[in-house]
Amino acid sequence: MEIQQGYSYHIRDEFFDRVQDKYLMSNKENGNYRPHFYAIQDKKNQAFYWMIPISSQVEKYKGIIEKKKRKYGRCNTIIIGKFARKENAFLIQNTFPIIAQFFDHIHTVENKPVTVHNELNRILTENLREVLALHNRGIHLIYTDIEKIKTIMEQELKNIGYR
Repeated sequence: MEIQQGYSYHIRDEFFDRVQDKYLMSNKENGNYRPHFYAIQDKKNQAFYWMIPISSQVEKYKGIIEKKKRKYGRCNTIIIGKFARKENAFLIQNTFPIIAQFFDHIHTVENKPVTVHNELNRILTENLREVLALHNRGIHLIYTDIEKIKTIMEQELKNIGYR
């Protein structure tokens, strides 16, 4: 499967079984694939993709955004944007790295892949890079253990002979 930025994807159960991070959003709900994740390819290592969970619980996250804005003056960990003609919350605070072998399938509506508008893609990419840069400076705004997950993904790449 070709993985392209601008689309969202579902992830194989195998990834969640392998990683075992309590802050990852569960993969299935009532027999349905949920959630789906927006993919942004890593700038430095193109074998990695940063997955941003997409939530339909917009009102819940709008409240969290407002609290963060009151406390810190801004919020770059949750972005509200249109996806599949509806407002959704993009949860940069729950991002994690993954490699291609753990992608299951592209997210579709009525059998058509759903894309993210270019402007929303730009906003998500900029905010993700900013939050990752803060993480690298010791300011941890991401709930998932991205260092542990990245190490597991690097080992998976070694196992398949990726250089």
